[in-house]
Amino acid sequence: MPEKILVVDDEPTIVEFVRINLEKAGFEVLEAGDGETALKLAASEQPNLVVLDIMLPGKDGFEVCRELRRTTSVPIIMLTARDDDIDKILGLELGADDYLTKPFNPRELVARIRAILRRVDRANKIDTEVIAQGRIQLDLDRHQVTAGGKSVDLTPKEFELLELLMKNPGRVFSREMLLERLWGYDFFGDSKTIDVHIRRLREKVEEEPSSPTHILTVWGVGYKFREL
Repeated sequence: MPEKILVVDDEPTIVEFVRINLEKAGFEVLEAGDGETALKLAASEQPNLVVLDIMLPGKDGFEVCRELRRTTSVPIIMLTARDDDIDKILGLELGADDYLTKPFNPRELVARIRAILRRVDRANKIDTEVIAQGRIQLDLDRHQVTAGGKSVDLTPKEFELLELLMKNPGRVFSREMLLERLWGYDFFGDSKTIDVHIRRLREKVEEEPSSPTHILTVWGVGYKFREL
């Protein structure tokens, strides 16, 4: 069965443009022109990934992203009409996995979708490894994380980031290294992406996010995971 991609945009020409290119790439495409329709389709059709425009009538893309994250970890790629760091950072803060600025190359969109879906597929494959450090336990078999004995909901990107850090305790990763490892392509050197994901991850797994025990900043270099 082809993987289903939900495309959410109120501009019919963009939806058609994206649909044609995704279908050529072998995906099944679902379409929504507003936030409410997008949420209903996401609930009923359970797409493999959502391409979500920020500027929508009614509920905007930020609100749709926020509501999706309450019920699902489906990967989300945000579309923004402005090359504005504020929009990008807010989307990442709300749980988006990636973003593209309009106008964009359809081949780049397809490449990013495939890269994300490959990583999700690898994460969902059977792996009996369980990594436990301090209050954090990462179960690769069930794709689950607990912190302090409580289940934690992570986005696919947050899970990948935590897995990479926990599998390499003590190793310092620069922001550029993390971008390359987690996105798998040139991400234009936007280190804010990593900073946002690290902050969100700390808020979910650290007992005191402002004074983390495990996910540490190495000033001027990057981040590392400390064993206890």
